[in-house]
Amino acid sequence: MCRYDSGTKDVQNLQSHQVHETMIKTAKSACDSDRQSKKKKVKTSHGSTQDTQGQKADVKGQAARKDACSPGPERSSESSHTMQNRAQKEAKSTYSDSHSFQQDLMKTASAEGEKSDVDLYRGEEEIQKELQDKQQPKSAAVGETQSSVSAAEDLQTYSEREWKGNTTKSLLIRKGYEAIASEFNLRKVRGDNYCALRAVLFQVLSQSKQLPAWLHDSDISKWPKEMHSDQDFITEWQFPFETSKSKVQHLEQCLELLTNKWQEAVQSKSLEERERMCQQVFRGHDEEYELLEALKFLMLRTAVQLHSDMEKGSDVPEFCWLLFARDSSKCPKTFLTNHLRHVGFSGGLEQVEMCLLGYSLQETIRVVRLYKCDTEEFITYYPNDHKNASPLCLLTEDDRHYNVLVPKKFPKFDAYGRPKWNPPSDGQSSITTRL
Repeated sequence: MCRYDSGTKDVQNLQSHQVHETMIKTAKSACDSDRQSKKKKVKTSHGSTQDTQGQKADVKGQAARKDACSPGPERSSESSHTMQNRAQKEAKSTYSDSHSFQQDLMKTASAEGEKSDVDLYRGEEEIQKELQDKQQPKSAAVGETQSSVSAAEDLQTYSEREWKGNTTKSLLIRKGYEAIASEFNLRKVRGDNYCALRAVLFQVLSQSKQLPAWLHDSDISKWPKEMHSDQDFITEWQFPFETSKSKVQHLEQCLELLTNKWQEAVQSKSLEERERMCQQVFRGHDEEYELLEALKFLMLRTAVQLHSDMEKGSDVPEFCWLLFARDSSKCPKTFLTNHLRHVGFSGGLEQVEMCLLGYSLQETIRVVRLYKCDTEEFITYYPNDHKNASPLCLLTEDDRHYNVLVPKKFPKFDAYGRPKWNPPSDGQSSITTRL
C-alpha cells in the first residue's frame, strides 16, 4: 500500500479543493440568478402600465434578494442560511462523487500494480500462483521465489502441463518425457545462461559421496595466481557482480568456496541435511554465482592443460580436437575471449563445452535430449567415454536450457554401466554412447 500514499494525498487535496469551489460556485449561481431576474423585472416595469405601488414592491423584493447575495454585514441571515444549506448539499454530493472516484482510483492502481509485475511470456498458471504467493505472508514465499532449483515434481505431470499442443514437436517432446517418466522426477532450473553450469553444480553437491582426487590433494585457491603469472588470462575475466577485490583474488575466493561447499556436501550425514545445504546455496545470491564462476575457471585451466598436451603430441580426449578446431577458439586465449567469458552473460555452454565441463570435474554428464527422441542421440554423454558409473543426470528440450533429473529409485545398469531405460512408445531403443 505504500506505493499509493502519494496518490491518496492528491485525491484528498483534490476533494477539499472541489468542496471549496462548489460553495463558491453555488453562491455565485444564486447571485447571478437573482440579477437576471432583476433585469427581466426592470424591463417589464418600464414597458408595462402597472401602477407605481407594484413597481415599488418589485424593487423592494429585488433589493432583498440582492442583499442576500451580497457579502457583508447587511446580508439577511435567513437568506444566508438558505444559501449555505444549498451549498452544503451540493458539497456533500460532490464529496460523495469524489469519494467514489477515490475508491475507484485506488482499486485501479492496485490492479495495475499487480499486473505490472506479471511476465507476459509465462503461462497463466504460473502467473496466478505468483499473485497468490504475494498475498501470503512474506516468510512463506521467500524460499520458493528465491530458489534457483525448484523442488522435485512428477515428470509426466510437468510434460502434460507444458506441452499441450498436437504439433509434431509437442508430440515428440511428450513422447520423450513418457520414455523416462517412470524412472525420474524433474527439478526445474532457473532459465538464464548459467543453467547448464547450475544444473551440473546442483547434481555434484546433491550426489557426491567423496571428493575428487584433484580437489582432495591440491590447494586450488592458488591456481588463479599461477595462471596469471604464466599467461595473462585473468585480466579478461568478468563477474556478474561488483567486487572491490582484484580478479585474481576474487577467483581465489570462488575456488575456496567451491572446495568448502563440496566438502560440506560430502560430509552431510543424511539426504535431508544435504538438501538443506543445497537450498542455502541455490538462492540466486552472490555465493551461488561465485561457485558457477569457479566452474568456469576450472574449464579454462583444463583447456590450457589439454591444449598444451595437444601441442606436445600427447594423447587427449576426442572432444579436444573439436574444441580447438573452431575458428573462434583456436587456442585457450581465444576460447576464453570468444566463448567462456560470455557464458552466463550472453550465451550458454555448447555441446563440446559440456564435454570440457564434465572432464574438468572428472564426472560424466548424461543428458536426455528430448527433441532427439527416436534417434540414437536421445541420450548423450559428456564426455563420451563413460568412465563414471554414476553419471550426473540432466534433461534438455533444445540443447539450450537444462533441468535436473532426480531418480525415483536406484537405476539398473547393463553390462556396460549404462542405465536400462524404458523405450519410447513405439518400442524403439534410443540409447547412444556418442557425442
